[in-house]
Amino acid sequence: MRQTKRYRVNKDNSLWHIYQTVSFWKVVKNVCIIQLGRYMPLLSVKNWLYRTFLRMKVGKTTAFALMVMPDTMFPEQIKVGSNCVIGYNTTILAHEYLIKEYRIGPVVIGDEVMVGANTTVLPGVTIGNGAIISAATLVNKDVPPGVFAGGNPMQIIYTKEELTERQEDDE
Repeated sequence: MRQTKRYRVNKDNSLWHIYQTVSFWKVVKNVCIIQLGRYMPLLSVKNWLYRTFLRMKVGKTTAFALMVMPDTMFPEQIKVGSNCVIGYNTTILAHEYLIKEYRIGPVVIGDEVMVGANTTVLPGVTIGNGAIISAATLVNKDVPPGVFAGGNPMQIIYTKEELTERQEDDE
């Protein structure tokens, strides 16, 4: 179950009232930093930008590939552990605006997690240490540590034990 906080709205859809939710200038700053980061070839500089200006928690030697899109409204809700790879064109959302409500929830990605290209991580999700997420996955629920998961909707493809056994067979 995703851990999001729900905020009901009256009348117009929730996105119509976006700047009552988050400051316009915060969004402008975040969009500029994120666009710079999306194309930044130096991983250490990209991580510094995200930590310093977006207040994201990013572990050591974590690599955000080209075109990764962190949340523009609430990037401070994103925590990525150490030694992770976040694949090309992945989107990490900490908010979602719906018709009658909006939701905000932290995204926690553990240590040594690999997220494949073109994946979308929804708000309120935790991905456990050592998990592997295949490309083009919609991460719509928590992922246990050490598993291999993928698809839309996301499913566990290999448990931690099955994945360990496969890796031992490869050696």
